[in-house]
Amino acid sequence: MIEYQKILAARLPEKRYRHSLGVAATAAQLASKNKVDPEQARLAGLLHDYARDLPGPELLALATGAGLVTCELERRLPVLLHGPVGALLIKQGLGLADRAILQAIARHTVGSVAMTTLDKIIYLADAIEPERRFPGVEELRRLAGTDLQAALLKAFESSIFYLLGKGQPLHPATIEARNYILLSGEAEI
Repeated sequence: MIEYQKILAARLPEKRYRHSLGVAATAAQLASKNKVDPEQARLAGLLHDYARDLPGPELLALATGAGLVTCELERRLPVLLHGPVGALLIKQGLGLADRAILQAIARHTVGSVAMTTLDKIIYLADAIEPERRFPGVEELRRLAGTDLQAALLKAFESSIFYLLGKGQPLHPATIEARNYILLSGEAEI
């Protein structure tokens, strides 16, 4: 873990590095409450923004080359690709082969249907780590501590409302993930 921290500290801006440490700690706490390996969650949380600060054209070129682009929105807003590209670079550059960790990193940006518990933990930890400040974050933190699925649904809705308020497009995977939770009956509506 210390080796990865050193790599990230050299790679990320100070604020992003602090965020990654916060996500790692939050992910480990959520993992302990949800029968997931806390060290696996801590590492996924630590590395989740590995590619976040790459320039958009570089993210798009890497994603295109690896066949990771899933929709036109990602071509227009390549920052949405930092999760899948991060997982790719971590696997290739750091030699990390844990598929569950790589999947959680890939899915943390926009979500996905049928997310694993680790996927959900990393998505939520990114949203609620201690340095996050936005209306509703305390409710999300409370829910994450008691009902992971309800917290994930609320986090998707928070993201959707935020983007709608800014007149921004919605990623289809986020909408599908929200609908999947609602239709599966996994969260109380």
